[in-house]
Amino acid sequence: MSLTIKVGLASCGLAAGAGDVYNAIARYLKNNKLQAHLKQTACIGMCFAEPLMELSHSGKNTITYGRVLPEEVGSLIEAYQSGNPKTDNIILADEIPGSENDNLKNQIRIALRNCGIIDPESLEDYLDRNGYRALEKALRKMSREEVISEIKNSGLRGRGGAGFPTGLKWEFAYMSKDKKKYVVCNADEGDPGAFMDRSVLEGDPHSILEGMAICAYAIGSDEGYIYCRAEYPLAIKRLNIAIKQANDAGYLGRNIHGSIFSFRIHIKEGAGAFVCGEETALMASIEGQRGMPRIRPPFPAQSGLWGHPTNINNVETFANVSWIMLEGSGAYSRFGTEKSKGTKVFALAGKIKNSGLIEVPMGMTLRDVIYKVGNGMLTDKPFKGVQLGGPSGGCLPESLLDTPVDYDSINKTGAIMGSGGMVVMDSGTCMVDVARFFLDFTQKESCGKCTFCRIGTKRMLEILTRITRGEGELEDLDKLEELAVNVIKGSLCGLGQTAPNPVLTTLRYFREEYISHIVEKKCPAGVCKALIKYEIDPEKCVGCTVCTHKCPMACITGERKQIHKIDQEKCIKCGACYEACKFAAIIKS
Repeated sequence: MSLTIKVGLASCGLAAGAGDVYNAIARYLKNNKLQAHLKQTACIGMCFAEPLMELSHSGKNTITYGRVLPEEVGSLIEAYQSGNPKTDNIILADEIPGSENDNLKNQIRIALRNCGIIDPESLEDYLDRNGYRALEKALRKMSREEVISEIKNSGLRGRGGAGFPTGLKWEFAYMSKDKKKYVVCNADEGDPGAFMDRSVLEGDPHSILEGMAICAYAIGSDEGYIYCRAEYPLAIKRLNIAIKQANDAGYLGRNIHGSIFSFRIHIKEGAGAFVCGEETALMASIEGQRGMPRIRPPFPAQSGLWGHPTNINNVETFANVSWIMLEGSGAYSRFGTEKSKGTKVFALAGKIKNSGLIEVPMGMTLRDVIYKVGNGMLTDKPFKGVQLGGPSGGCLPESLLDTPVDYDSINKTGAIMGSGGMVVMDSGTCMVDVARFFLDFTQKESCGKCTFCRIGTKRMLEILTRITRGEGELEDLDKLEELAVNVIKGSLCGLGQTAPNPVLTTLRYFREEYISHIVEKKCPAGVCKALIKYEIDPEKCVGCTVCTHKCPMACITGERKQIHKIDQEKCIKCGACYEACKFAAIIKS
């Protein structure tokens, strides 16, 4: 059985129809009595090309096809078997051209090393990729201090956003004298446009368990929690499978690898509150309390879950740990910059051709990330800005595209690295509306504990809304900046402290758009409905009546082959007429 067929069955693939492709392959193999190994895998990062089907055979090229339809799987398999594979939609290939071969060549995959390659529900597949060897090495050959030293020397910083040195964090928990300690994996990924943690959990769950177990050994913990939002059902399903497999095989549980070290892991499903991504709010939620942050100190390493020392890292951080332990801290630290070592996973979204997951070395410029790895703009419209760090991040203009992607360089721009969301925007994006959108999100997600976060963000949102409606005043810009500073200073946790970032960066880099909304009462991007007006050019209108049929409000009148008119009182600015007109007779102003 040398023919192997893999289908990506992560959330992105399933949403694109990969389940139907998988079933079609199974039917084809059965009906044709073809001996082949049909396997599921997860997301290799190329979400833009789903569904994906990989064909491999001893002595032949490995080929991955993209945008596969159920009805074409038979012909693709037959052509591959004959030695004359179809080339129309090849995404990746070993020795023949694939449209995305260079996509992977520009990446360094450490956290994503197994995603899209192994069956995430197979312990054997993980073991074949050196799975749990790092844990065995730590338990049999290294002291706890040596493990912590290895992580410190690697330069790994927390990938959840703050970038705190991981080894130092472990050391603080190790030094706590309490006999009961906890390890927590923060998988409460809530940023709009971010899906890094979900993809790793769906594609390589055992790497997270192994990373947590190594951390637990290092700090002296015997119990851990994975806090994962309930909106990730497939990730939770695969985590549960992996935990059972690891327990049954002796990689979790009591006396692991015959040692005195024992470690068990629980899953806590979060209800989706964005603020629970903050460490102290997350711990409160695990304890059954309302997810609200608390004052620090004491820090979690001193007093965390139920008052015991607790180490918290996010999914991507733990995914790096076993690789570092096997390959060595020097191998990891050779990637990246002086203060930002290793690689970083990003979720590319928005107006970019190759939307999906990538992993690049720290220090690569934003321009190279977007154009070399992301393959550039999706539309013919020019690049306008990129949002980094999710709703708490910042919007950067084209003039900053040569900024290296590392913690210090990104922070200097006013944005933040965040957990790795990267939303690309073209000239059809209104930056005032973008700031309003993200502030609306963080304002709704505020837990309400801090007055400045609860009320300050509300006042800022009201001002932004007025501006997008053409009701703003120039004094509003000073008010926004003053409120932003006070919200940052007066908020207890990272949500409030970073919520104004989208407003501050758009004011800094796209201030002319605010001026246009306020002074000229115009939205340059044509997005803010209150500032848009649709009119019919009498010189171009031929009276085809297409616009009248498309208008949902019946506000366009006129006889066939006569000039039409739009009733401005009834028009809801939906743009249906503008999109439908084939004669460019609808003017958008």
